Amino acid sequence: ATTEGAVVFENEFFQLLEYKPLTAKVYERPFLLVPPCINKFYILDLQPENSLIRYANEQGHRVFVVSWRNPDESLAKATWDDYIENAAIKAIHTVQEISGSKQINTLGFCVGGTILSTALAVLAGRGEKPAASVTLLTTFLDFSDTGILDIFVDEAMVAYREMQLGKGGLLPGGDLASTFSFLRPNDLVWNYVVGNYLKGETPPPFDLLYWNSDATNLPGPFYAWYLRNTYHENKLAKPNALTVCGQKIDLGKIDIPAYIYGSREDHIVPIGGAYASTQLLPGKKRFVMGASGHIAGVINPPAKKKRSHWIRDDGKFPRTQAEWLTGAAEHPGSWWTDWAQWLKGHAGKQVAAPKAYGNGKTYKAIEPAPGRYVKARA
Repeated sequence: ATTEGAVVFENEFFQLLEYKPLTAKVYERPFLLVPPCINKFYILDLQPENSLIRYANEQGHRVFVVSWRNPDESLAKATWDDYIENAAIKAIHTVQEISGSKQINTLGFCVGGTILSTALAVLAGRGEKPAASVTLLTTFLDFSDTGILDIFVDEAMVAYREMQLGKGGLLPGGDLASTFSFLRPNDLVWNYVVGNYLKGETPPPFDLLYWNSDATNLPGPFYAWYLRNTYHENKLAKPNALTVCGQKIDLGKIDIPAYIYGSREDHIVPIGGAYASTQLLPGKKRFVMGASGHIAGVINPPAKKKRSHWIRDDGKFPRTQAEWLTGAAEHPGSWWTDWAQWLKGHAGKQVAAPKAYGNGKTYKAIEPAPGRYVKARA
């Protein structure tokens, strides 16, 4: 988490980070990133050369990021509604207040995208339209095609987790980490058993693997609700099937421009699952497929000139990703440049970059980025 910034707001669920501008002018609409709460936000800011946060900053955006608290016993009863109201919606409103901008640009990564989209649907139900655009990176909204995770989630497993954690308790971070590792056992488990245990080799220092081992706990009620209503019963994709924060949830009300990204070899959010969001969101959309997996496909900076991405320019979104691909063209290198161009179109005019963090009144720098919350170990 190397990019310079400060914590400008905190509550029991998250810290809001604001990053120091790297340009003399910034776009008038600020940019809020909502990372997954099932691991740490610095996957988006590992090192200067592969940081999506720094990249957005260099493009002239005023960047804010949610840094989730690593839950302890004080959050053992926290629910999905709590995370939507007191974290996602609170972050959106705080960025609006700090910047004085009616609308902001938003990005959600993995379950962060699921949380962000739920929050935008709640706000739409309340007659609010705070986002000028939404970017979803490897995100499920429609959980029909969950790939190999399907094996783990059935009625017995969900009912067991509800009995165990539904009223309170914490899901240990290590449980989730080992589940994700065993989705790719050859790469993420046996590779190290052979190397470390049999051959006695020390694993090479690798930023991604350090992050992968830095797990986060989850509140039991939040986790049990998420399992049943998304993975198991896929209710988020069905209009008005769920009530969250007092509002019926209809993703069809999120009528804003959307940039939807999926990774071709993703084993956590299969490409078809990421693509399915194009069928739910009614606004003007752009879908991009990147090469590689859940993390490496997303964290693919342009300077590396690695991997390809696929884009279809006729504006058509057939029912399946396989059909979409027949009309898509391959482009060498990172998808970041395509996204940066797209985001610029929703960012408004350029204004002088702020000289201080926060707004000088209610919101000021509390402590330097990355803040205390991200340093708490599971």
